This record gives sequence, structure tokens and C-alpha cells, in this order.
Amino acid sequence: MLTIIVSDIFGRTAALEKLALSISSNSFIIDPYQGRKMNFASEQCAYSQFTKSLGLNQYSKCLNELLLTVKQPIRLIGFSVGAAAIWNVSNQKFQAPYQLYEVKRAICFYGAQIRHNTNIQPAFPMELIFPKHENHFCLPKLIKTLSNTSQLSIRQVPYLHGFMNSHSIHFNKQAYESEIQLLNKENSHTK
Repeated sequence: MLTIIVSDIFGRTAALEKLALSISSNSFIIDPYQGRKMNFASEQCAYSQFTKSLGLNQYSKCLNELLLTVKQPIRLIGFSVGAAAIWNVSNQKFQAPYQLYEVKRAICFYGAQIRHNTNIQPAFPMELIFPKHENHFCLPKLIKTLSNTSQLSIRQVPYLHGFMNSHSIHFNKQAYESEIQLLNKENSHTK
């Protein structure tokens, strides 16, 4: 199974490449900057570049186009805007031979932008992993809104948005290692 990692606003980093290798020997990273390492000085710089160069709608479209080319079972793992991009394409239905149903599962970490598009019904199993809170909106309200969505499981963790990204001020090494173990455990069950 191919694991596609959908990056956050920081894009492709050495840390994300390490994460990809640690969870799958068959992985691919999609990012907003076509693989170019940006080395942002701060989250604010990364956010500014992301919104200026691409934005969430275009990022979702890029992911959608990539998924149309893959001819093997897929596991999607997304972070922040990457999680929101996965969410945005998760209800797409295509005519044969292109069917998004080859996506076997998606795991989406702290996809805050999902709140702008809550009417989606995923076409494949998806787990949303939310932080303990979000500063810009009412996370419990979003979780309640999504709680009856079919094919969707929601888990809230006691960490902050960005806990899986060593470039984030909210990175949490213990949480990162715990989630990597869960991803590896799941990967070994799907082989």
C-alpha cells in the first residue's frame, strides 16, 4: 500500500521526510511547493507563503490530481492544511478507471480548516485527530457537528496544533513518538 503524506504549510522538510520513512517504506510526500524545501523562519512566514502561492483550494486540487494517477491502494496521512486538503477531496467520486475508493484510509492531524466545509461525507474511512483546543474557533462545536458523519472517527488528544511537526512551536516529542507507533502498528495490520 502506498502511503501519501500531505504536508502542512511548512511543506517538505527533513523532519517530514524522516516521518515518512519511519512509517512506510512505500511513501510519497505531496507539499504546496512542488518538493522545494522552503526553510521558513517562522509559522507566520510559512502561512504567508502558503496563502500567497497556493491556498487550500488549489492544494486540494493538486491532491485530487495526484490521486487520479495512483493505481494502487492508498493510505493518506495529512497535517493541518494537508489534513483539510484530504477532507476536501474525500467525497470525490470518479468514473472508472479512476476511483478514489482505492484510498483505504486517511488519518488527518489537526485539520482546523475542515470547519469551513463540514457537509462532506467521506467515501473512505477517515480518522480526524484534533488537538486539545484551537485558538480561532470552538473545537467542541466542530467535533459535535462531525460526530455523526459516516466513515469518520474522531480522536481528541491532549496536545496543541502542530504537535507532530518539529518546526512548530507546539511540537511534542512524546506525542510524536506515540503517534508514529500507532501509524506503524496500523501499517503492519494493512500489509
